[in-house]
Amino acid sequence: MEKDVLREINQYLVKIFNDILVLEEEALKESTFTDVTIRELHTIEAIGLSGDTTSSQVARTLNITLSTVSTAVQNLVKKDYVERVQSTKDRRVVALKLTKRGKLLYRLHAKFHLQMVERILTDMNDDETQALIKGLRNLDEFLNEIRQESYAKEK
Repeated sequence: MEKDVLREINQYLVKIFNDILVLEEEALKESTFTDVTIRELHTIEAIGLSGDTTSSQVARTLNITLSTVSTAVQNLVKKDYVERVQSTKDRRVVALKLTKRGKLLYRLHAKFHLQMVERILTDMNDDETQALIKGLRNLDEFLNEIRQESYAKEK
């Protein structure tokens, strides 16, 4: 593949990643949810995507440590975005659920993501959409491989 194409794709990836972070931060500052950090927003997103979940599952989803999740969850409980619910089947298991306020923020954030995806797919035919999905899948596999190598080095 030509160096120019590789360079252009890389520039778009870097720019898009940074733009999304900046836009999410700005949207939080301008909303009624000014008490939430980006990390907390992504914790809310992980809980919202899976419904009832545990801190361990959130840590795996976000690829962060359990202590980082615990701190975020503790703050989100205090801010009334998340609640801890003890399992009736196994008292050792504590599920995380979004409160009404947490669900509202989750839906607003999900709407932003849906709008991004819809814009990406504008004027794309099925073959182009499948090519995009294949490229994203390849990127995801690459990142997972690097993550696994990193975990192996830590052990």
